[in-house]
Amino acid sequence: MSGLSASVPEFPEWPQFGDEERAGLVRALEQGQWWRVGGSEVDTFEAEFGAYHGTPHALAVTNGTHALEVALEVLGVGPGTEVIVPAFTFISSSLAAQRLGAVAVPVDVDLDTYCIQPEAVAAAITDRTRVIMPVHMAGQMADMDALDKIAADAGVAILQDAAHAHGAQWQGKRVGELGSVAAFSFQNGKLMTAGEGGAVLFPDQELYERAFLVHSCGRPRTDRDYLHRTTGSNYRMNEFSAAVLRAQLSRLDSQIELREQRWPLLASLLAQIPGVVPQGRDDRGDRNPHYMAMFRVPGIGEQRRRVVVDELIARGIPAFVAFRAIYRCEGFWLAGAPDETVDQVAARCPNVEQIHADCIWLHHRTLLGTEEQMHQIAAVLADVLGE
Repeated sequence: MSGLSASVPEFPEWPQFGDEERAGLVRALEQGQWWRVGGSEVDTFEAEFGAYHGTPHALAVTNGTHALEVALEVLGVGPGTEVIVPAFTFISSSLAAQRLGAVAVPVDVDLDTYCIQPEAVAAAITDRTRVIMPVHMAGQMADMDALDKIAADAGVAILQDAAHAHGAQWQGKRVGELGSVAAFSFQNGKLMTAGEGGAVLFPDQELYERAFLVHSCGRPRTDRDYLHRTTGSNYRMNEFSAAVLRAQLSRLDSQIELREQRWPLLASLLAQIPGVVPQGRDDRGDRNPHYMAMFRVPGIGEQRRRVVVDELIARGIPAFVAFRAIYRCEGFWLAGAPDETVDQVAARCPNVEQIHADCIWLHHRTLLGTEEQMHQIAAVLADVLGE
């Protein structure tokens, strides 16, 4: 396949920006107040982002990790409690609970969708469990029907880690319409970005008001006497980030539509390559924004996978190794870890043991490319794997 060794034509850049972001930054600059208490950009972004996802209760914060921390705190997570998290995820999912003094309990994921496995969640419930945290991996929503039932039966809350799921839907319902708290990230690589940033969606006003206090050092919105009502920290988003995110939100729909067109084509092409298994899709997740284009090469091994990823990058394809299992990260065990060994956790997470060692993902900007580029990606991958 020597004719396929050339680089793929350049994909669209990320982040994307235009006159909308420029106008927003100038608007925020000229209003004369650059923090949320005196400005209007954050308030307006919250209203727009919440409406887009089906709830009037949205809170903008400094980043996605802080979004999880704020959400967990208002859901009562702290010392003596446990939070069930997928073992295959970016480590912020567990660290947010651990930073609050809770124990993060990693469980297995589905081998097809890479989302948290409901039966593993059910087996991990104890009387200390306070929250179940599904991660909508790469935009594929977790099985919210099964998880809602498990949570209701156990009397615990759900916190959706929706860092990959801007604009996603589950059986026609938007993330904010599912009756649980959801946390988003606007880090530089995410589907919407201001470099950093986050947001939390709430199903009711009471939780939102509690979260507002937590994210603003315990201080009410109209306080002039420094009457801090609760603990918390400064998680407030600034006006410039909010202005950029308002512009980013305005183009999200068209980008999702294009990625939804490209992924079925790319997935079908990848599936034709011997040994390649694309991430599956649960069709109840009837709108997938495709934060990543993920696939497995079972049996490849971590060393060979790194060589393949490096070669894909060299040929113009933005490729990455998948997340490491959180229990195989040293930082996971420094605070708030379960009373188990690495091997014990690994034994009950057999799917994660496979996925974290053989999965590769491509940046979502690849799915903003042309149909021809989808064919080129598959051809280059086939060539690289055949070397």
